[in-house]
Amino acid sequence: MKANDQCFCGSGRKFKRCHKASFEPVRPGAISPLRPVPDTIEVPAYVVEGRVDRWDEPAVKSPDVIARMRRTGAEAARILALTGAAVRPGITTDELDRICHEATVEAGAYPSPLLYGGPDNPFPKSVCTSVNEIICHGIPDDRELVDGDIVNIDVTIFREGVHGDTNRTFFVGEVDDVSRRLVQVTYESLLRGIEAVKPGEPFSAIGRAIQTHAEAEGFGVVRAFVGHGIGEQFHTDLHIPHYHEPRLTDIIEPGMTFTIEPMITVGAHEHVMWSDGWTAATIDRKRTAQFEHTILVTDDGAEVLTPHPDT
Repeated sequence: MKANDQCFCGSGRKFKRCHKASFEPVRPGAISPLRPVPDTIEVPAYVVEGRVDRWDEPAVKSPDVIARMRRTGAEAARILALTGAAVRPGITTDELDRICHEATVEAGAYPSPLLYGGPDNPFPKSVCTSVNEIICHGIPDDRELVDGDIVNIDVTIFREGVHGDTNRTFFVGEVDDVSRRLVQVTYESLLRGIEAVKPGEPFSAIGRAIQTHAEAEGFGVVRAFVGHGIGEQFHTDLHIPHYHEPRLTDIIEPGMTFTIEPMITVGAHEHVMWSDGWTAATIDRKRTAQFEHTILVTDDGAEVLTPHPDT
């Protein structure tokens, strides 16, 4: 739209005075200092060691690990809903980080993103907030959300020795129709991916289901970032593409736990990285949305370990 056109939202105001700010490229803001975590809270090994060391964690989890993941996943989903309820025009993503951080430590949990990634560039915040064209791993800062934005909030917590990982994309005030449809199709794509989880099927079936639905609706699927195994480690060796990769012939087995987290785009699926080494944006600066659940493979399908309490 042109700056002096009447805004699409029906407010009667000019576009430049109403929703134009929400279509400006997202730019990095100031990042506040690290938020403290009480000494009484158990922390993941990477916080103590200052680096991420992977070990050969079993893909099929024991009943004890699964029970702990159910409890931790449910708490992560509750904290996500609490944080998302604060989304409104004028709030900063740093304030969303504060809300998430405080809710996490009050629950006796550690915010898994905090200091993840190694000594050279550890993630400095407790939650990822990805606005508009930011695909994933956006760092909360002092940028205020504006009417018409969409924002993905990605919450992962560590409690009882396991991680629970989930995210949702939220509307900020009045959002344009394309963005609304993007978010709806992204959520539907997540559901299609979950429905494709069946013991004995290859992991490629998940991405095929997601890609088929998203592209049929006219949207793109990000390739560079995928779902992952999860459990006692934040990320294990399982990789779950959200596009069809026929060479991925590994078989889904009962007891496996992993995330499905499709990132769907209005335009190109390729990305560019910000200089912070974390923030990934669509190459054409068009909008993208994401939803995520942690999944347990059952004998006949999938159980969502991060059920959203309000849906």
